[in-house]
Amino acid sequence: MTQHANVPMQFIGPMKLIGNEINDEVMVPLATYETPLWATTNRGAKVSRQSGGIRVTVVDERMCRSIVLEAHTAQDAVNVVASLRQQFDILQQIISEKSRFVKLLDIHHQIIGNLLYLRFEFKTGDASGHNMVTQASDDMMKWLLSTFTCLRHISVSGNFCVDKKVSAVNGILGRGKNVVTEILIPRQVCHETLKTEPELIAELNIKKNLIGSNIAGGVRTANAHFANILLGFYLATGQDAANIVEGSQGFVHAEMRGDDLYFSATIPNIIVGTVGNGKHLPFVQENLALMGCRENRAPGANARRLAMICAGAVLCGELSLMAAQTNPGELMRSHVAMERHALKDKQSA
Repeated sequence: MTQHANVPMQFIGPMKLIGNEINDEVMVPLATYETPLWATTNRGAKVSRQSGGIRVTVVDERMCRSIVLEAHTAQDAVNVVASLRQQFDILQQIISEKSRFVKLLDIHHQIIGNLLYLRFEFKTGDASGHNMVTQASDDMMKWLLSTFTCLRHISVSGNFCVDKKVSAVNGILGRGKNVVTEILIPRQVCHETLKTEPELIAELNIKKNLIGSNIAGGVRTANAHFANILLGFYLATGQDAANIVEGSQGFVHAEMRGDDLYFSATIPNIIVGTVGNGKHLPFVQENLALMGCRENRAPGANARRLAMICAGAVLCGELSLMAAQTNPGELMRSHVAMERHALKDKQSA
């Protein structure tokens, strides 16, 4: 019998987003046991309204699956790769027979000894695409094995994807939606809402996120807590929460522009969808509808909007936490106060 784990959820915002594809104020659901996350992300949302909005840009989008095959020799593997360059239309026709939404974008390869790793990259409409790209890769692999007799099946997943693991390749080639968020914050807003100086946030980003992540051996990552917001957002919108592993590999960039603070969060691997597994749950459907992500739009547009909202929430949470950490003791004071307050509310209920 299926049971459900209850995770507390609140809405933050409204958060103001601007850009070529979105111009809206949105309430954002976050499901988390870390209750201070709501207040700190909400403070970032307030800054978004006070500062004219968070500019959101989708740089790229693609979902991938890698297969691994074994050739007789490395030269055989090289010959297969060379032949594949001429077979793109055939491969697209093969995968289109199962889904009209999946589109093959590119193929990357690695040859290790006589092993051939092929990384297929796709567009997947409004679905996050896990199952869609696996089905497509499985179908293409069957064709490869029947066409090239020098090949032998190893696995439909060869870890060159890379699914739910820390890697460099996803940041370089992309997995999911690559979204950049930017905001220009006046000094007065830093004073009144973030309770700090803009120069201190820019300095902290260098010394904490950049240098600190570097000495820790971080892989393509320089941020304070992307994973916190991603997890809360993924749980509230019916996503595969394990994808926060690659999703949390992103970058914060901050600098002074005159008297204002330029603050940016780049999240290159946001893996979200508005259709598919998990989206049938009533609370998920309500949350997607509230954010305007169940509209009658062109294929892929709802998922893109969802990714932009997700990225904006990540910036809000990141900005507020960074501001708190510029003030000695503020982070712990706020956690203790909010968590004790939440515990008292629960005990008195």
